Amino acid sequence: QVQLVESGGGLVQAGGSLRLSCAASGRTFSSYAMGWFRQAPGKERECVAAISRRGITYYADSVKGRFTISRVNAKNTVYLQLNSLKPEDTAVYYCAADQSHGILPTGSNYDYWGQGTQVTVSS
Repeated sequence: QVQLVESGGGLVQAGGSLRLSCAASGRTFSSYAMGWFRQAPGKERECVAAISRRGITYYADSVKGRFTISRVNAKNTVYLQLNSLKPEDTAVYYCAADQSHGILPTGSNYDYWGQGTQVTVSS
């Protein structure tokens, strides 16, 4: 069992930056692929970034060059740096952990989920 707690969301103006953090419980954090997802009102949840156990990364086209995912296994933490934010980035952002769906899963069937943190970008 893994528990995930996100932090770092908030209100920011367009063009601004935020850093989201996700702290995981347990001693096996390094054995999980980690993902960041977002869900805006009326839209499906989408994977914006993922990182494998060994640091291979994936980014959705909509965030490439603006968002950066990283992990520090010694701190049981995964980060998402959000730069050059746009109003369309407004959503609830979720952290997720997975051991069951391949090296770098990007679907919504991750094993464990956090409660989410709101990111609001004003124009």
